[in-house]
Amino acid sequence: MCRSYRTDPVDEALVTRLVDAARRAPAAGNSAAPHFLVLEGAQVADYWDTTLPPGRRSAFPWPHLLDAPVLIVLFVDPQAYIDRYSEPDKAKTGLGAGADAWATPYWFVDGGMAAMTLLLGAQDAGLGALFFGVFAHEAAVKEHFGVPAALRAVGAVTLGYPTTEQRKSKSAARGRDSLETVLHRGRW
Repeated sequence: MCRSYRTDPVDEALVTRLVDAARRAPAAGNSAAPHFLVLEGAQVADYWDTTLPPGRRSAFPWPHLLDAPVLIVLFVDPQAYIDRYSEPDKAKTGLGAGADAWATPYWFVDGGMAAMTLLLGAQDAGLGALFFGVFAHEAAVKEHFGVPAALRAVGAVTLGYPTTEQRKSKSAARGRDSLETVLHRGRW
């Protein structure tokens, strides 16, 4: 994950190709529910002004994260899943009854797949990328950028060319469980 960017712009056609690939990520029932709010240039600064006001930036541990020239906020449409699973070929599942019918809200699962596709595509294109949560700022971001109220934020992805200095998150020191701990073949 890249947390320090150069300010060099990213070619618009490359950003479009990355989003095009991400929109093709797996989706339950081919519900086609992800939406991508692509912010570039001054729009990225607007995002940060909305979510990280200048008065709080001095304590922000990754100041060059804000230099990313592209920021993509990924949204999903839960209603698109409910509508899709109300159609005849999916109605027997009962998932068209409403959001509460979904034990696992696949709009978020599929949104995560779209985000991962963006991250992998960025890596393949030689860009740095970072996925982070929108969390408590979802309503403010939606209002500021005119996002329909019914959509839900999955998170945001910054894109750009990385600097040579990358300060890792403290979470990186936690490491990962060994393969032997997480791999279960045939039974637990």
